[in-house]
Amino acid sequence: MDPFEARDAHAFDYRMHEGSAMKVSHHFAGHTGMPVAIQTWVIEPGGFEGFHRHEGESASQEFYQVREGRALMRVGERVYELGPGDSVLADAGVDHDLCNPGGTDLRVLTVWGPPGAADFSDFGSHQIAQRGHPGGLA
Repeated sequence: MDPFEARDAHAFDYRMHEGSAMKVSHHFAGHTGMPVAIQTWVIEPGGFEGFHRHEGESASQEFYQVREGRALMRVGERVYELGPGDSVLADAGVDHDLCNPGGTDLRVLTVWGPPGAADFSDFGSHQIAQRGHPGGLA
């Protein structure tokens, strides 16, 4: 497999969770060797993912990071206003939706997969992040 993938080289039109059509790049066609899907979504103004949750046998946790544009993200009962660089984590079993209220395309990096834990404690960057994050190391 070629370790390089150009932006939007393999993007396709897709509609998720009864939301609006969007462009999806499923990076490396899902063949990264990691137990997650890594995707970029491009949602047009007024577009949305569709209110949904992942539970049962298909339970997954989702990470969203706005790369370009503005977004509104509902997770459970809370609504977040997001701009470039902002991230949200939607836990498995929690209702959520992403929409583009802006006047330009919304580009979002998503990473999703089954919930679980990984031990990154040997990595210095992980140790520093844990100390600076609520609930992290003291």
